[in-house]
Amino acid sequence: MANTYNYLKSVYQDVKQETAKNPNYPFLILVLFTIPLGYAVNGIAVGLFALVTLLTFKKQNFKVDVNLILPILLYLLMASSILWTKNTDATSRAISKVLPLLVLPLCFMIMPKFSESQKQKIITYFSISTLAFTVFYLIKALVRFIAGQDSSVFFYHELVTEDVNAIHVSVYVTLAFFCFFRKANKTIFDKIAMMILVVFIFLLSSKNIILVFILLVLFYELFYFRATQKIKWITIMMILLLAGTIVFSSKIRDRFLIEFQANQEEGTLNTSFLEGPVYNVSIQQAWSKDKFQQNEYFAGTAFRVYQIRIFKEMLQEDNIFFSGYGLNASDFRIEEKGIEHNVFLGNAKHEGYQKKNFHNQYIQIFAETGVFGLLLLLLIVIVNLRNAIQTKDFIHFCFAVLMISLFLTESFLARQRGVIFFTTIYCLFNSRYFIQPLNKNNL
Repeated sequence: MANTYNYLKSVYQDVKQETAKNPNYPFLILVLFTIPLGYAVNGIAVGLFALVTLLTFKKQNFKVDVNLILPILLYLLMASSILWTKNTDATSRAISKVLPLLVLPLCFMIMPKFSESQKQKIITYFSISTLAFTVFYLIKALVRFIAGQDSSVFFYHELVTEDVNAIHVSVYVTLAFFCFFRKANKTIFDKIAMMILVVFIFLLSSKNIILVFILLVLFYELFYFRATQKIKWITIMMILLLAGTIVFSSKIRDRFLIEFQANQEEGTLNTSFLEGPVYNVSIQQAWSKDKFQQNEYFAGTAFRVYQIRIFKEMLQEDNIFFSGYGLNASDFRIEEKGIEHNVFLGNAKHEGYQKKNFHNQYIQIFAETGVFGLLLLLLIVIVNLRNAIQTKDFIHFCFAVLMISLFLTESFLARQRGVIFFTTIYCLFNSRYFIQPLNKNNL
């Protein structure tokens, strides 16, 4: 108890001192802290951050930043799609959802600049708050398991709710893990935090994030010059733990096995459903089969291949290459294509495939804003990666790689949490004030 009190007192003193230097400091921490909470709470945090920025504005702080103009341009293109959208109501609602793409970069350009030390502290506080949420979700799942004896409460969306979204949380947790992992001198707390976070990453069961996570760990060990023998042993132990988690947890193992089995041969039986025989769709079938049956199941990769295929058909059938359908206005065509190809259309228990978005941010932005939106998004992720390499900041590099990969499998910016998380971290890392190599002590 005394240690906790001393730690909280230290945090309070630090926040107080840094706020005296930059009044935006605690409010940016608040924005990141509230991302897993309700939309209204997180929206209020962004509003407070913007309000403080305006109230403390000084002309000498303003500086045009090319890196930060890019998300502003993306927002302006999204908002301007109201002029040609196929669904005015949907686009009007979505414009307010993506407003952080405009507000946050503007705030970063007109507010006092964060020091490198402040940036690192903000990321550290984000990591600690993510750890706190992780512990909360684990305790909540344990209580639910004791009450209902259902082990599914420890996995995927059941662990964090579908609204908060397991894949989104996987990104937060992975970034938090590497904040602890990169420390040269780890405390007992750091090591415990790493173990909790790494287990949570696997319980969330996002195949994409798990693969990227392992690759980033290996990359750090193979190429990052700060890696020590002690860290290498810690890494080996973690990889063994993760492998054991996959092998002995049927919930996680099955998510990987379905992907593997579905692409070894066509028409394999999926045994995870109780509603009669259900057959897996292979990647080849997803790309070429004209009509599907209502008892055919798309695993993650096959479903995304199907979505790419129907977008290709949309490009051939509709005049959307330059303009797109409008922000958040492609759903009607996805639904029409679902009916045309007779994919599973849903029942009382499960939502139909025709109700799901593209699950690919690159295609989503192309379908909604045309090729110029796609080019802007590609430029943003390329600039983000280039700056990460230039600064030699491993956390920035992890963020850049995670976003490039995640955008291939998720329409991450279709959710308010995704927009705020991506824009906030992007602005924090890519302000030109920080585009310089880090001191080795900060790696």
